[in-house]
Amino acid sequence: MKKVRGILIGRMQPVHNGHMQVINRILEEVDEIIIGIGSAQLSHELKDPFTAGERVVMISQALAEAGVDASRYYIIPMQDINFNAIWASHVKMLTPPFSIVYSGNPLVKQLFSEEGFEVRQPPLYDRKRLSGTEVRRRIIEGENWEELVPKATVNVISEIKGLERIKNLSIKEVSDI
Repeated sequence: MKKVRGILIGRMQPVHNGHMQVINRILEEVDEIIIGIGSAQLSHELKDPFTAGERVVMISQALAEAGVDASRYYIIPMQDINFNAIWASHVKMLTPPFSIVYSGNPLVKQLFSEEGFEVRQPPLYDRKRLSGTEVRRRIIEGENWEELVPKATVNVISEIKGLERIKNLSIKEVSDI
């Protein structure tokens, strides 16, 4: 029997509970999911503080923590190529074959639709709270961010000194006037 495989691409800066809810929902519809770690070349920036490798560890440990069978997912870092006309082909080159694309991004939906893929909009869960932007904001402001992410994400961020990294990245450069 042929397996139905879907793909979800996100920056996951960092992996939060919204990502986990979307992944679990998608796994109700497909046999396997490809999780694309988007903008894999970016790190050490306020909007993109974590490396692709750190995000792979976050997501794999969070999935293990949630009891998701490792045979049901692939985690693949994906660099941006900034060439929209061939981006879907670039993604296909990096991944196992897939038939369903999950995305809320209008450009991603357009590009994969033009390539003949079925595109589905995944549900968003409490998007105002469950976003990487909100997690990073809370870290900078010293607010409770841990409630928004899996324990595995907390552990990885602690291990890599991610709090210090984000706080340092948020400091505005003082110019000599």
